[in-house]
Amino acid sequence: MQTINNINELKPQLTHISPEQKIGLVPTMGALHLGHQSLIKRAIAETDFVVVTIFVNPLQFGENEDFEQYPRQLEQDKKICEQFGVNLLFTPSAKEMNTLNPETTIVMPPPSMTSVLCGKYREGHFQGVATIVTKLFNLIRPDIAYFGQKDAQQVAIIKRMVQDLSLRVKVQSCPIIREKSGLAKSSRNKYLTEREKQEAIVLFRSLSLARQHFLQGERNSTNLINLIKQEFAQTSLQLQYAEIVDTVTLKPLNTIITSGLLAIAAYCGETRLIDNMILTVKKPIIAIDGPAGAGKSTVSRRVAHQLGFIYLDTGAMYRAITWLILQAEIPVNDEQAIANLIQSAEIELIPNDDLNVSVKVKINQQDVTQAIRTPQVTAQVSKIASQKPVREKLVKLQKSFGEQGGIVAEGRDIGNNVFPQAELKIFLTASVIARAKRRLLDLGKQGEKNINLAQLEAEIAQRDHLDSTRQLSPLQKAEDAIEINTDELSIEQVINKIFTLYSEIS
Repeated sequence: MQTINNINELKPQLTHISPEQKIGLVPTMGALHLGHQSLIKRAIAETDFVVVTIFVNPLQFGENEDFEQYPRQLEQDKKICEQFGVNLLFTPSAKEMNTLNPETTIVMPPPSMTSVLCGKYREGHFQGVATIVTKLFNLIRPDIAYFGQKDAQQVAIIKRMVQDLSLRVKVQSCPIIREKSGLAKSSRNKYLTEREKQEAIVLFRSLSLARQHFLQGERNSTNLINLIKQEFAQTSLQLQYAEIVDTVTLKPLNTIITSGLLAIAAYCGETRLIDNMILTVKKPIIAIDGPAGAGKSTVSRRVAHQLGFIYLDTGAMYRAITWLILQAEIPVNDEQAIANLIQSAEIELIPNDDLNVSVKVKINQQDVTQAIRTPQVTAQVSKIASQKPVREKLVKLQKSFGEQGGIVAEGRDIGNNVFPQAELKIFLTASVIARAKRRLLDLGKQGEKNINLAQLEAEIAQRDHLDSTRQLSPLQKAEDAIEINTDELSIEQVINKIFTLYSEIS
């Protein structure tokens, strides 16, 4: 990892990156916590060259705010970046970024977006954010920039700025990472005593209460906000604001028609904390990740069937593409030929009432439901799935299924890559031996006789290695996913656990 703090040194470090490689940017003010780490992981999974910036921006701090006291731990942050495989760490000074000049050019986002929520109480804050983010975009020229959804207002403003200024960067919002208590991860949490951390749980608790009433049918913003105020009235925290606004324009909403951003800010002692939730009328998405053979398909089918949701069998989609490639006798490492072949491929997933059989799968109108379950396809699917053209085509298709919600999706990167916004994320896992035994039983039912347990264990272990080490969307548990080990659990027990978790969000 290269660490530089000078703008003149930055350009030479970026010029060697080929146009085909994607640059990912994670702008931070340092004091990296698990929330920042989730952004870095996402950037590494989705791009080829990751830049992390650490700059405590004086332009976004007002009078009597905590600029001087803001946590700074550069050496520790460097170790974290090195650990995750960051390519370049940029740590400029205020002088280098020209933020000490009182006449420096300032980017002015729309006043309608900067005068609500935090903007009411932090004059000039979002202008300072927009100015530095624009400068970083110009210096680094990233393809994707990653921001945490905890700062929802900041994300909305930056997206608008990118749109209005025609900047060639995708702004990717990533889920809030929370403590086990529900408290949103924040660098400012370091200011809190242990007692204050316990008291601060009211932010998440009040948001969850409002969401519960929303899911039960309450759409009036005033009624939902009053629930939050009532929760805070029972604590020592000072609620600064609780508002519901449009998720894109940040305009206040009296009634939630499709979706709304419920955002709050409060003082816990001397520390100002913020949190938010997006309330969406559409049915939730349940994302079930995990390694091959952990029971994802069986569990997902059953959960979808019982909820009346659509079952999105992503594994079947990758198997269908693999079958098509093998039928065309294209070498599995010939990415260009594969990309050409799948460009016009059409995949259909047809619901099947028989829970013992996966969805009916068609590719180019040919039924391949049984053909994609053969050992030949199984042996090659991981190699095919790791290829960029394949994943880009299928991820785009999968995301289109999720636009209306009400789906149960399973795969090996569903929670991290395809549906990072899923309301419920499950990570099903199991030991290699347990998964090999299940696979042996399944193959026996299909009439396969020439497979032994040791062979299956070796194949599964090898597949785990390929899935977890591939450059594009590797197998990894999402930070906010709930892990369930299925070794000692029946299907019914696993499903019951998921329904218990689902009941908490519905």
